[in-house]
Amino acid sequence: MTSSIKQRPTSKVPRAPRRDVLAPLKLAQIEVVKPLFPAEIMASILDYLSPADLITVARTSKKMHEMVYDDTRWVRFLRQIGCWNEAEARSAAEGSEKDADRPHGGKTRSRPTTAGLDSNKSNGNITDTGGFDIVEFNAEVEAEITGPLAALRDARSTRGRAREEYGKIHESLNPYYQDIIKSENPTDSSVFKSYDKPEQQALLLSELNRFSNVDMALGSTERRKKLTNVISVFEKAALREFKNGYENGNSDDTMPRYAQVLTTLNGGAAAVELLIYQNHIIKQKADFGSPMDGFNADTGTVSLDHTHAFLTRLSVAINEEATYINRCFPNGPNVSSLFLEQICKDILSPYFLPLLDLLQSTNKAAYIQTLPGTFAQSLNFIRELNPIQVSSDKFKELAREAIERTFEPHVDLYLAEELDQFRSHSESIVGDWDRQLSEQAASTESLYMSNIHNRQADKRDFLSSFTKVIMAPVNMIPGLYKSTESKKGGANKAMAKATQSSSRSSVILAPPTPPTPAELPTTEFAAKAAIMNSKLEGIRSLFSIEVALNLVHAAKSSLERTAQFVGLKGGLGKAAQAQCEAIFVSLLDSLGHRHVIAGFDRAVNHLSEYRPRKQTEQEKSGVEPLVTFLELVNVGDLILQMLDVFYEQELVAAGLTDRNDFLDPAVKGKRKFEQKLDERVAAGLNKGIDVLVEEVEHLLATKQSIGDFHPEAVDPSQRTADIGPSEAAKSIVQVISSHTRMLVGGTDKSTLDVFNQEIGLRLFNALCKHIKRHRISIEGAVKLISDMNHYFGLIQSMRNEQLLLYFKALRELSQVYLIDTSDSKEIASIISDASRFHGIFRAEEAYEFAERRADWYQVKNSVEKAMYGVGCSVM
Repeated sequence: MTSSIKQRPTSKVPRAPRRDVLAPLKLAQIEVVKPLFPAEIMASILDYLSPADLITVARTSKKMHEMVYDDTRWVRFLRQIGCWNEAEARSAAEGSEKDADRPHGGKTRSRPTTAGLDSNKSNGNITDTGGFDIVEFNAEVEAEITGPLAALRDARSTRGRAREEYGKIHESLNPYYQDIIKSENPTDSSVFKSYDKPEQQALLLSELNRFSNVDMALGSTERRKKLTNVISVFEKAALREFKNGYENGNSDDTMPRYAQVLTTLNGGAAAVELLIYQNHIIKQKADFGSPMDGFNADTGTVSLDHTHAFLTRLSVAINEEATYINRCFPNGPNVSSLFLEQICKDILSPYFLPLLDLLQSTNKAAYIQTLPGTFAQSLNFIRELNPIQVSSDKFKELAREAIERTFEPHVDLYLAEELDQFRSHSESIVGDWDRQLSEQAASTESLYMSNIHNRQADKRDFLSSFTKVIMAPVNMIPGLYKSTESKKGGANKAMAKATQSSSRSSVILAPPTPPTPAELPTTEFAAKAAIMNSKLEGIRSLFSIEVALNLVHAAKSSLERTAQFVGLKGGLGKAAQAQCEAIFVSLLDSLGHRHVIAGFDRAVNHLSEYRPRKQTEQEKSGVEPLVTFLELVNVGDLILQMLDVFYEQELVAAGLTDRNDFLDPAVKGKRKFEQKLDERVAAGLNKGIDVLVEEVEHLLATKQSIGDFHPEAVDPSQRTADIGPSEAAKSIVQVISSHTRMLVGGTDKSTLDVFNQEIGLRLFNALCKHIKRHRISIEGAVKLISDMNHYFGLIQSMRNEQLLLYFKALRELSQVYLIDTSDSKEIASIISDASRFHGIFRAEEAYEFAERRADWYQVKNSVEKAMYGVGCSVM
């Protein structure tokens, strides 16, 4: 759009001067001049003309000449043909600018070189190839590529010279293009008359197909269709020759030659399709084996030997096909991924998926074994394949992806079934163990109480048939004994039958059967005591190493099978990793909480029911329940170490979990189990300490005689000159030391220190009460001091400095009883000296101990006078 501003015509009549400064502007008028036809519309019309018509239009006017000869229009044509390389054009332009900046010394510059294009072509890096792969010809064929055959190859991408480059291409290819369009018979066209070799014909037809992209004139659709028909006829002929070579096994000459021809023509899609969809493997897939060959209908299982044989036969066939592909398409189209995908789709999937579907619906145990087994065999099968076209690592990666897609439909289902099967197995093992323990306990109780029940029944029979007994006294007694013996025999048979049935359910994992006593108890009290002893003896079998090993091995097998799928890409790999952690958590729940923790709970319950003073003297070589519990603690610690090793080797080392992630389910589950185990051990040790202290008090009450601390109170003929520790002190030290030694090595140091400190404090309190119950003479103080020194040695072995102060104070306190009656002031000074007892005893407490002197009433006034000043006058 153009505009011009003109002045209005002025009048000849003189006017008065004007003062308005905008007057000239008001007098101006705008005239808009529009062209008859806009240039933009003309340029759009030119886009629909053929190159030949464009040249004709350019002759009409100078303006048309400029529009037609615009370089961007011809660059567009070169792009449509696939001959324009933007990187080369940019490089050539930058080189021209540098040459322009240099002094030329009057010499004429040569035409811009195209070294960049040649380099790109030799490396196969041309940016725009029209969708076709770069074809490398042998030396003989390469030497014959000249003239029209090299028209597109020799085109240069130079800005400002695009029209000239297109003109060369048009001059070389347009005659052949027009000849094909005019020929009635495709074989009569000059393409096949000028060149007799199929490689040359394929190359020229390929160039003509690309050249036809610039044909935008009227009738271009029909012209392209005719060219396509010629190419199709040629392609069918070349494919026929290629197929004949494939059927005849001619992989050295015919197949590679026509594969190159087809690749040159249009990328070789037809030859690739034949090798992928109509190869010998697809046609002969029935020869590799049927999926039901390895299925055993009687057991519902699959023999992996048959699947291995199937994959072996398949790998041999694939390697033969790989030889054909590598020779026919060494640098041609990508065949490897398509070939592998079709093999998995037509061969592997129809073989494995129906088999897995059948197992999943009929035998889930076999299903969880077969799926990981066949998946592992398939991965090993990949290693036996020869690479196709690409490097070995790249080919294995492509093959693995194809295998993963084959098994992908079953992975989710397998992961759920694997976890369910492991949980069911764990619950079965632990449940059987608990059931057998309950059956054994019931059988033992029934056995011990049977004799009591029999005697009560006999008594009722005797009273109800008193008259018959009186009438036949001789026959009653033998009958009674006979009845008792038969009932005993029935009870023994019932016990044996129960034991046999319980052991039949699990031969290896059955708890040890308690021995049958030679004589059954005859009183209810004795029977209940025997039942309690049996329960305490059974503490050590409340959980088992064998059960732990069985569950750990089952978890390891499940984990190894599941871990094979962790490498899957996407969500399935993450789901498999999460399932590995879920298996470990399930192991902790079954083995840890249901077996170990529940066993500790029962053990603590048995310990709480134990009463040592009700046991017979000959049974008391030690606190048997605590000894048994400590053995159980060692077993629990061993199981915990097994779980630690399993966690480190199977989960952490394999990268399935991160021990530093406190939110990880496996880490949380493991810490929770360890915490509960520590709580149960602490509760059991606490109950054991109660039992042990009760044993100590029992020994003090039964073995500490009055004559130990007050010899004057017994018959002089029964006195013995022994200044060593008493029998009670020896027994107590022996019992405590034996039990504390059992904890060493099986319990961590912190738990051992807490146990020792609690035992020491409870022993200290028991000894304080024990001293206050006795009268201690000066002569008996020697025995008391020996006992205190003996206890002090025990505490020294525990290596607890804080606990040692208590027994130092107790040892110092025992000196109060050794002072002579006449030296009451010394007694008072010892009682009043708080530093002597390290702050353990106050003066009032020491005074209470001093009251247990045998001569206390003789020294009481003197001691109180020395301590409190009783009888003193104020001056």
